[in-house]
Amino acid sequence: MIEDRQAVDRDIEETLGLVPGLFERVPDGDLWWVVGLGRQQARVRRLALAAALAVLGGCYSAAPARAAGTKVTVRGSEYGPMLWGPKRQAVYIFQRDRRNLSRCYGKCAAAWPPVLTRRKPIAGRGVRASLLGAFRRRDGRRQVTYAGKPLYHYAHEGPAEVLCHNIRLNGGWWWAVGPDGKRRP
Repeated sequence: MIEDRQAVDRDIEETLGLVPGLFERVPDGDLWWVVGLGRQQARVRRLALAAALAVLGGCYSAAPARAAGTKVTVRGSEYGPMLWGPKRQAVYIFQRDRRNLSRCYGKCAAAWPPVLTRRKPIAGRGVRASLLGAFRRRDGRRQVTYAGKPLYHYAHEGPAEVLCHNIRLNGGWWWAVGPDGKRRP
């Protein structure tokens, strides 16, 4: 993979007439800035760059697909309005967690998978964007938070099910979370 990227970098340098080894690709919307040494800059559209690389025989997409952040929404439930994650899965908070700190790993995380995101989480209908965030877990993955509390799903629930509100498992209480960031009654 690294060798492929180095070969592509050489192709870009040659195609754009840049000084070898002295540039960096920086994404900016649907454009790429190719920044070289000193004042040497070239603004290149992704498609033009992809076309240039195709001519050179490269099988490379000029920009990796941007994965959207995980969307969290508010929907009704038997406990009132609460947070829901992707695929209409109920979202829970864990009593033992602290602000931006998960205490659920190993067997706990197998039963209660964290709500993960690759980018900034997306506030869906009813969700306060100001309360939505993320932090890095010990394994480097980003876990979604709401009001600073790490969010989880229950592994044995299907879409639109809320089976584990107000139960004690894995050393603490688990609660569905409302749009205000507090546990549901």
